Amino acid sequence: MTFPGSAAWRHEDARTGFEVTRFRRHDGGWLVEGATTAVEDGAAWAVRYSLTVSPQWTLRSARIGGLGGPDLTVEADGRGHWRLDGVPAPHLDGCLDLDLEASAMTNTFPVHRLALADGGRAEAPAAYVRAADLGVDRLEQTYERLGPGRYGYAAPAFGFACVLEYDDTGLITRYPGIAVRHPATVGA
Repeated sequence: MTFPGSAAWRHEDARTGFEVTRFRRHDGGWLVEGATTAVEDGAAWAVRYSLTVSPQWTLRSARIGGLGGPDLTVEADGRGHWRLDGVPAPHLDGCLDLDLEASAMTNTFPVHRLALADGGRAEAPAAYVRAADLGVDRLEQTYERLGPGRYGYAAPAFGFACVLEYDDTGLITRYPGIAVRHPATVGA
């Protein structure tokens, strides 16, 4: 399976902005580098990221930066143990995924990791990085494969549920209320 070299998403409804990402093979997994900017509830933010994802689709490391603040360094062992800026983060124990509030793209990795059959459903708690301050919380999430390229997604803490859409490579194309993949990058 091969992702395109780059992809872009337009934020919609909840915020106005854009996300651009590059994908490169790295140690059998992926190096994903991107930036996203938006205006949401009258506040502007920008986040840049560099994520290393293992061949098993678990996050191994991340460097995330915002405007005017220090970068956040994240390390994960792929078995559910995390370090934030070198400090153990036991509140994230059991999480295998990183979910950037600023990014629609990060919902791509759990779908690959879980490899659900049609009708399959799984819990997928994630280390959730907030856009405004790069704070990290645990976010309980579920994914349910509804059919090819369609997954029911829920984040109960936000009272949020939707149907996510993916292309043939498993790259997210539509996150209702959040973002839609820019057509110029579909299949690119």
